Amino acid sequence: MDNPPGSGASSTPYWYEVSDPTVGLLHALRRFRQADQRMRRRMSSDMDLNATDVEALRHIIAHHATGEAVTARGLATHLDISTASTAKLLNRLTESGHVQRRPHPDDRRSVIVTATEHAHAEIREWLTDMHRRMLEIAHSVPHESRQAVTDFLQSMADCLDPEAVDDTPDR
Repeated sequence: MDNPPGSGASSTPYWYEVSDPTVGLLHALRRFRQADQRMRRRMSSDMDLNATDVEALRHIIAHHATGEAVTARGLATHLDISTASTAKLLNRLTESGHVQRRPHPDDRRSVIVTATEHAHAEIREWLTDMHRRMLEIAHSVPHESRQAVTDFLQSMADCLDPEAVDDTPDR
């Protein structure tokens, strides 16, 4: 027999009512996050890079596509790592042929980081088909529901990381 709500004892491991249909949304979101994490680990492994290196490449390539320059300092801020760690990361990515560094045209103390064609090709090989399938799935969401889904996901992101700044480049 289930214990009454608020009694402090429960027959389920959850603090919320599992039969609540809203919980299905949370389970689906958790499954998506786990699948995303596994995909990123496979990608890192296949590219012989660590997860932070792959996220750095993703960030650099996404900003390149919009014409925005990425600096070493901006990358450190995005990755939430020290400038010393960023220098080591950039050394690894330069040695592996994934990025190039060049002086910033307006700030002599700064460096602009760009992805090499090798990096673009590797990322494209990994992500093109998956992004096509993801876009198909997004198109299958009824038009009238898309804003609600977007709002839900944005609110969940804000809940998990309320101080985060969305640095996704505008397209």
